[in-house]
Amino acid sequence: MDIKDSRFITSSSAHSQCPPPDLPEFAFIGRSNVGKSSLINMLTARKNLAKVSGKPGKTQLINHFLINNAWYLVDLPGYGWAKVSKSEKQKWGEMIHDYLLERRNLMLIFVLIDIRLPPQPIDMEFINWLGENGIPLALVFTKADKLSHNKNQSSVARFKRQLKKNWEELPPMFVTSSMKIEGRDRVLSYIGDMLENIPPE
Repeated sequence: MDIKDSRFITSSSAHSQCPPPDLPEFAFIGRSNVGKSSLINMLTARKNLAKVSGKPGKTQLINHFLINNAWYLVDLPGYGWAKVSKSEKQKWGEMIHDYLLERRNLMLIFVLIDIRLPPQPIDMEFINWLGENGIPLALVFTKADKLSHNKNQSSVARFKRQLKKNWEELPPMFVTSSMKIEGRDRVLSYIGDMLENIPPE
């Protein structure tokens, strides 16, 4: 799939404020500082579509981007060690929780994982929660340019071993580098395949 048009539509502080659920949505989420904005910009081939910041926790709202006038790319607030108050973190948590459970046009959530790190409890808890609630997901390993190919393979294998403790069937996985434009075609092809297989109403 080729992205020919991508534009920001709106930011929402609750799922009830999101655009009407009349188009398929693919959401992106990950721990703070995992490279989410860079990945979104890489996928859309737009340098500043999503704002990249050196300060974790910059995304604080549900951001909708309209792609090819056909589907929404949704940028969700990161989770993890962003330096915000406990009440702010709780508000983010509720907003994400409600969006994921209530948004009926959500096709898939891409969970971003820093490929350099061993499996983090906060990532595993979130991934397992998605599975328990039947929310379709795929894993996107970011920053592959920071390690050698062999170390990247080892990191993914280690993550798979951890997942197999709770999962019978593993979710799809993609290895990406925003710096080297790696993994872009595979992620977009996967989205394209899902869009083509939506049953007619």
